[in-house]
Amino acid sequence: MDIKQKLDNLIKNNIYEISDKKPDPIIIAKRYNNEYMALIAALFAYGNVKAIMKFLNSLDLENLKSNESYYRFQTKEDVKEFLKTIKIMQKNYSLNELFLQGYKKKENIIDGLREIIKTIYKINPYTSKGYEFLIGKIPPHKTKGVSPYKRWNMFLRWMIRDTAPDLGLWKDVKKSDLIIPLDTHTHKVSLNLGLLKRKTYDLQAAIELSEKLKEFDKKDPLKYDFALYRIGQYKINV
Repeated sequence: MDIKQKLDNLIKNNIYEISDKKPDPIIIAKRYNNEYMALIAALFAYGNVKAIMKFLNSLDLENLKSNESYYRFQTKEDVKEFLKTIKIMQKNYSLNELFLQGYKKKENIIDGLREIIKTIYKINPYTSKGYEFLIGKIPPHKTKGVSPYKRWNMFLRWMIRDTAPDLGLWKDVKKSDLIIPLDTHTHKVSLNLGLLKRKTYDLQAAIELSEKLKEFDKKDPLKYDFALYRIGQYKINV
């Protein structure tokens, strides 16, 4: 059985299951079905899944208040300032429209992300290590040795893919242009399965893996993302 068939079988056998026993931050995104709530859920989605869910559920997302919460690398002030920024953005900008301003130039995902991240920093002059870790740097015009932008690419997958487990709220972006939200689990699994040769964990590796997955599904390569992630997360033998 080849790798594509194995991954297809995992998908058929409900590898996308999300529940209390198999939690995922996309639960928060689905609860609100809103691009800004999804962004908050995605950017705080690092670390232990149960801890992520506990933190996200502690926030007053209806009013965008932190309830004096802190999370790992983010202080209470970092969380407060981030939610304040999101509140301002939500009143003045559509994330989709911001993204499209960059994306439509060359149908490049990173160009779209750059517009959103630039706007976040423009709105609020607040800065700290924790705040910058949460949002990430404004993407440079190179891919090697650069962060894979895992949480941002996961957010884009949620927004753009219109089949399970994603939301499909954005309609004007090709699914084939998405970049896999590469984390250390997926990177290791992809190396072991021979889907990826690049040993450096960076944006270039994420792009190369996304291109490889187009051999399995040209129009929707990221349908395999969650399967690869679950293999690493639950140590599934394939």
